[in-house]
Amino acid sequence: MGLNTSAEAPLPVGQVSRLIGGWIDRLGQVWVEGQITQLSRRPGAGVVFLTLRDPSHDISVSVTCFRQVFDDVADVVSEGARVVVLAKPEWYAPRGQLSLRVTEIRPVGIGELLARLERLKRSLASEGLFALERKKPLPFLPQLIGLVVGRASAAERDVLENARRRWPAVRFEVRNVAVQGVHAVPQVVRAVKELDALDEVDVIIVARGGGSVEDLLPFSDEEVVRTVAAARTPVVSAIGHEPDTPLLDLVADLRASTPTDAAKKVVPDVGEELERVRQLQGRGLRALRGLLEREERGLAHALARPVFVHPQRMVETREDEVEALLARSRRTLGHLLDRAESELEHTRARVVALSPAATLERGYAVLQRADGHVVRAPGEAAPGEELRARVAEGEFAVSVVEAGSRTAGDGHVPATKSL
Repeated sequence: MGLNTSAEAPLPVGQVSRLIGGWIDRLGQVWVEGQITQLSRRPGAGVVFLTLRDPSHDISVSVTCFRQVFDDVADVVSEGARVVVLAKPEWYAPRGQLSLRVTEIRPVGIGELLARLERLKRSLASEGLFALERKKPLPFLPQLIGLVVGRASAAERDVLENARRRWPAVRFEVRNVAVQGVHAVPQVVRAVKELDALDEVDVIIVARGGGSVEDLLPFSDEEVVRTVAAARTPVVSAIGHEPDTPLLDLVADLRASTPTDAAKKVVPDVGEELERVRQLQGRGLRALRGLLEREERGLAHALARPVFVHPQRMVETREDEVEALLARSRRTLGHLLDRAESELEHTRARVVALSPAATLERGYAVLQRADGHVVRAPGEAAPGEELRARVAEGEFAVSVVEAGSRTAGDGHVPATKSL
């Protein structure tokens, strides 16, 4: 319910604190889960003080309980343990402080933790966060490697020493974080985001040594998993030993069984690469020599062919063929010319035989009038008309005496004659 207040009519601090306490008192008892971060058991005190923290967020709350309540679970509960408590929220008005008054504490067992992790695993898998097609390939030779690891830990030493032993020029950008406990999740998330934001970082390794299921829980936290899934830089998970399988292993682009294995998978060995280069050079030389030898054999085989040994033989062979064809063509052309000449002679003889000159040679004459027309019938010539007579040796003039009379052709020589 809202309060009617203003700058002219404010509420006193004490009244606000009492109102908050009244609202909290109406909340009743609640079951709360968290991780114990501070535990205070003073000798002879009837109350135990502890702090309960959300391992996924930077939020904690003070808890108090009677000594008898805590003594019931003291053998299995200590700092860092996960517990579920039945508590009544309380508000301490004088200090404005919230706390939980616990009446029952239940430790969270391994079986229950594993069941929760399995449910979270199925939920994240249904979203596709573990799909193989999301995996990003690692660079062959990273120039700068981001390393998220515990401070001065064996995991850090293993990664750095093994990587530099394999490739001395490799460089690291290290982020030291808490790798267990309540501070692990926010620090790991922050470190991964910082390294992912650096363009020069080629790959990120998240490494930690082995430990119990509770120790490795931060690397199965949903926030850590989603942060790694959203990273644009390839991430390698190197958490614990071979049997340890936190959810980070499933979402990472590559899983390494140990920190040492991560160094071997991320950084190539300079000696192995040089040996591989030498092997490739040897294979290349052998392949080149084999190719040259095959080409030399092919060239020698080609040069041994008769066409290369005696190249003029082909010309000589073709020369004989050309001469034979030339002689054949000459004979054919000669036959054609002879046949054409014979046909020409026959045609010429027929033409000569049929020509008017040949007729004249046989003693005939052609009479023509003055206008050049040939006289074909006696009636075409008038008496006294002058005609010209054309014979083989020339022509001469004749005169028509009368129709049916003899002309100069009878042996009488005409008065005029043209030869």
